[in-house]
Amino acid sequence: MRIEYQVAAAFALDLLFGDPRSLPHPVRVIGEMALRLENPLRRRIVNQRAAGVCAALLIIGGAAFSAFALLALSSLVASWARDVMVVLLLYFCFAARDLADHASRVLRDLRAGDLVQARFHVSWMVGRDTATLDERGVVRAAVESVAENTVDGVIAPLFFALLCGPVAAIAYKAVSTLDSTFGYKNARYLHFGWASARFDDCLAYIPARLTLLVMPVASALVGLHPILAMRMGLRDGRKHASPNSGLSEASAAGALNVRLGGPLLRKGQPCVAPWLGDDGEPLAAHHIARVVRLMLATVLLFLVAGFCLRFFLI
Repeated sequence: MRIEYQVAAAFALDLLFGDPRSLPHPVRVIGEMALRLENPLRRRIVNQRAAGVCAALLIIGGAAFSAFALLALSSLVASWARDVMVVLLLYFCFAARDLADHASRVLRDLRAGDLVQARFHVSWMVGRDTATLDERGVVRAAVESVAENTVDGVIAPLFFALLCGPVAAIAYKAVSTLDSTFGYKNARYLHFGWASARFDDCLAYIPARLTLLVMPVASALVGLHPILAMRMGLRDGRKHASPNSGLSEASAAGALNVRLGGPLLRKGQPCVAPWLGDDGEPLAAHHIARVVRLMLATVLLFLVAGFCLRFFLI
């Protein structure tokens, strides 16, 4: 079966079922293994940057080898078994439904007037402190999470799946998970998490820029602001500390005609973050529904473009 059909089947499964908490998820396994390796490697390797490099290589290599082994074993059964395994592995790489579900849960809380629950549910999406956020702060956090994770959670794994297949997609998810686990610029992870953060920056570099091209077109399809999406992406996308995260976030800010980013609290400490976009409209709950539509349209447009390129070029 061609990889395009396998990717389409896996993405359809993600849209239908999302991330069932009752099933063991490879990404959670990767995260747990990374945390288990951290302390032994810190003790055995004095140089913390070197210890972090070893952790990253072991986790990424282990994830890629496990995917390769599963595919090899399934191919011994039958070709259809390998096709099924490819679809399952790719299904676990995509997070469009999960992003939409998390954001929609926050939106329902806000529409019900339950700010406490909205703060609680948005804390599942972001690393900042949420206990003191007002309604606009909750909306900003949810919108930023969907916009930023459009790349890490969906576009980048789709890119690697279409380019190199399921093993590459799993390897990318390992890199992304390591960045979420260790890639913090704080006292604990500044050196140990250096490799995890750099690997993620490198692998997401092209998908982030492809998203910058696709998102304005997608915003036109869902009735948003395509010109502003491109303008804000180009103007503000590089203000972010990450070379990639700001691109989709700034583009989404333009598409929605809102301002995202700005100062926030993380573990009780104030963090300075750049403002992205212009304050054209005041942030409100309906912007959560709009950014979810924008995310889905961006992903679907990227899929169509990727399928067309593969069919015509390969």
